[in-house]
Amino acid sequence: MKVISVKFKENGRAYYFDPAEMEITRGDFVIVETARGTECGEVVRGVHEVSENGFNKELKPVVRMADGVDVRRMRQNHADERRAFEICSQRIAAHGLAMKLVEAEYTLDRNKLIFYFTADNRVDFRELVKDLASHFHTRIELRQIGVRDESKMLGGLGICGQPFCCSRFLKNFQPVSIKMAKEQGLSLNPTKISGACGRLMCCLAYEQKSYEYLNSITPPVGSTVRTPDGEGVVTEVNVIAGTLKVRSSVESLPPKVYKREECTYLRGGRRVPRRPDAEEKTD
Repeated sequence: MKVISVKFKENGRAYYFDPAEMEITRGDFVIVETARGTECGEVVRGVHEVSENGFNKELKPVVRMADGVDVRRMRQNHADERRAFEICSQRIAAHGLAMKLVEAEYTLDRNKLIFYFTADNRVDFRELVKDLASHFHTRIELRQIGVRDESKMLGGLGICGQPFCCSRFLKNFQPVSIKMAKEQGLSLNPTKISGACGRLMCCLAYEQKSYEYLNSITPPVGSTVRTPDGEGVVTEVNVIAGTLKVRSSVESLPPKVYKREECTYLRGGRRVPRRPDAEEKTD
């Protein structure tokens, strides 16, 4: 199907829309309907084709091409959002609410002003909404988001030196567990395996299936194996390189590194082999 990629913020992700037979190229501005309302966005990739298998719902079509008035209004809204953010922050402090404001956002027609915030618990912000509505004279909406969503909206650099995955290409957050770090032989120090949001890094899930498979076909540390030089006990494993460091049962021989294929597992506990592309069954 034919689509265009539209971005609404400089560091935001791009969304697909139906070009509706319009001649749209990169750099154009278009008016579209989103879950937040009517918005003006910049086309970052013109009309191109993608597989229909990746969509679970019908794409919304482009309403029309944006004109100079729309673009000026969009840029003015972005400038006003910074001022709205400051005012809302002051009002939050005045009401003594335990919440952290993340972002303010106007719809193109300014019929709605949305404030995104994080909080540890539920917040009664009814009085705050009344206060903001009387000041901005428009519909006010407050949305509570998680710390991962906060990082996705604000962006930044991860410990790898690259922009956050969630800000670049992740559409949905995948479940990440400490078990993944154990499977991959990583340090369990929270400061080393956590992202800027304070949660476990999303990238731990990228290679998890491969690690599960490699671990399942690699004799674990402490197991007994048969090597070309006789039996021995595995003292060290590198599942990525596919090597085992084995201490021979013959005391006169020093520990030696073997390829995984050169060793035959004898005893010591072993998981069932699992293909990297095997799909997990759920109830």
